[in-house]
Amino acid sequence: MMKMHTVRFLPHEMEISVSDGETIIRAALEIGVHVNASCGGEGVCGKCRVIVEDGTVEGGISEMLSQEDQDKGYRLACQAAIKGDLIVRIPVESAIDPSVLKMQAAPRRTAHITEMNFEELKEKGLFVAPVEKKYLKLPEPTTQDNLPDITRLISYLKLKHDEHRLEVDLSVIRKISSVLRQDDFNVTATLVRPVRDVGKTRIINVEPGNATRRSYAIAMDIGTTTIYGQVIDLLSGEVLAEHGEFNGQISYGEDVISRIVYAEKPGGLERLHAVVISTINDVLRKIVRHSKVNPDGISTITLAGNTTMTQLMLKVNPRFIRRSPYVPAATLYPPIKAIDLGMELGDHVTALVYPAVSSYVGGDIVAGVMGSGIYRSDELTLYLDVGTNAEIVIGNKDWLACAACSAGPAFEGGGLKFGMRAAKGAIEDFSLDPVTLDPMLITIGNVRPKGICGSGLITMVATMFDMGIIDNLGKFDRDLDTPRIREDNGVCEYVLAWKDESQIDRDVVLTEIDIENLIRAKGAIYSGCMTLLTEVGMSVQDIEHIVLAGGFGSYVDLEKAMIIGLLPEMDPTKVTFIGNGSLLGARMSSLTNRIRKDVVEVTKKMTNFELSDTPSYMDNYIAALFLPHTDMDQFPKLKARLQARKNQQPQK
Repeated sequence: MMKMHTVRFLPHEMEISVSDGETIIRAALEIGVHVNASCGGEGVCGKCRVIVEDGTVEGGISEMLSQEDQDKGYRLACQAAIKGDLIVRIPVESAIDPSVLKMQAAPRRTAHITEMNFEELKEKGLFVAPVEKKYLKLPEPTTQDNLPDITRLISYLKLKHDEHRLEVDLSVIRKISSVLRQDDFNVTATLVRPVRDVGKTRIINVEPGNATRRSYAIAMDIGTTTIYGQVIDLLSGEVLAEHGEFNGQISYGEDVISRIVYAEKPGGLERLHAVVISTINDVLRKIVRHSKVNPDGISTITLAGNTTMTQLMLKVNPRFIRRSPYVPAATLYPPIKAIDLGMELGDHVTALVYPAVSSYVGGDIVAGVMGSGIYRSDELTLYLDVGTNAEIVIGNKDWLACAACSAGPAFEGGGLKFGMRAAKGAIEDFSLDPVTLDPMLITIGNVRPKGICGSGLITMVATMFDMGIIDNLGKFDRDLDTPRIREDNGVCEYVLAWKDESQIDRDVVLTEIDIENLIRAKGAIYSGCMTLLTEVGMSVQDIEHIVLAGGFGSYVDLEKAMIIGLLPEMDPTKVTFIGNGSLLGARMSSLTNRIRKDVVEVTKKMTNFELSDTPSYMDNYIAALFLPHTDMDQFPKLKARLQARKNQQPQK
């Protein structure tokens, strides 16, 4: 179990429990205590000086601290690792008026991470094994008993295991004669159960000896940007290995529309199919090697992706996905031999592809709905998967409505002057000194900043709006007494890190154009949610639970997302993060037929709305192009806080 320590911050009188080895600066950020820092946590600016009044830390001593300061307990917060319970004093903040301290941002609140495990499937009666292995000791043939090998196998499955309504794959017939004689007719047969009660059980593989303890499946998310795979032990439900690779199709366009356009070119579809299969095979080789499983024990691979990615993987032309009335070639797909798609798996392995709902609500979202369990819930739930495109599902066990909208690349750092993906050097977290307006920056990897990723952008804009640095249009208050707010080529900007503090030999800034791009992106998502609610006769107040999926939900500060109007305002404890919903749904379908059985019914239940054809969408979008919204009554807590702040400010 991870060792935990309590850190008390003075003069704030705030405490937080953190894991052993966490830095003081990250503990401060988590609880909402500001510490000046501009180098991203590399330890070179020397601004994050704190006093350790009691307790044990490791590191934090720098040449920028005199021996006298060190003797007084001064440490650099970004370098000091917590090794015991601490009392830490923030020296700069101790002189700030207490009323200003109360105006600082709330503690960081991220979504509760949850994931249904194998034991829960069993407890909830959801586990119905899709694949089973049966071990048989068959009598050897004689002149008096010379049944064909396959007939002998089927006969003893019926006799010893009460298996009826069996059918055999051709691949089994091709190998059975040699397999039976490798271990004196001791053999293990792999049976794949029908999803529904009707239908036959298929014998898809035979292995010599007793291989019942070797039963595996693969789950895979075919994403536009990345492809993730997992090897799953079907007996324990354990994930034995997982790995992700960038989708090789990125070279032909970063979004689905550009790939559809490329697929329309001569040879384009064949090329994109070959590239995605090549990436899939790269992932397969790595996870099979890392899991150390016998590849012959893998029975199925379950794949989930958006509609375009699925059609490209299957070499189905996606041409009409992007043209009105936006019709995919299919939403349901039959079981396919993985080898027929070019996947480097045994000839017995069946590929199961998640069904889609529409051109822009694909199998990845259906998988997320299945994995999150909202289709079985009584609560009215908002399911949100945010990326360049945002998919939205609202509903419960009785009904589901869904839609997709284009959010643009802002949440992935695109469209920003210094935007970047979540990589080393990206500013991922941010706070402001309420008096000096100097920033507290933390970067991925604790190095000097070189850009801004999605989580950092959301936190910056929310913090600046909450503290009155920008207005509800995202415009800076130019009357503020700080050199960090300036104009460059007619565009107002805030300096996050000066040239000598960054790693790119120039100032890293946040511009009003960057903020405008974020407002448009969050406006598209929030208006999509509002439009869906309106179309089904509901309101924001009716939402009882929010489920976040994808990389977005793992790092976003919920309070900040609500401040900018990206998410509806509600209790953060009612927000759940499920991680990669597509992969989760694929894994659950690999483990149990109950989920696979429910999938088709769920897709029939999901009513799709094309937002571009829904009149109320544009009205909702225009209303959402403010921080947080034109209708502040939709954000009552923020409204009250902003009013209280206004009342605290001296009259001009």
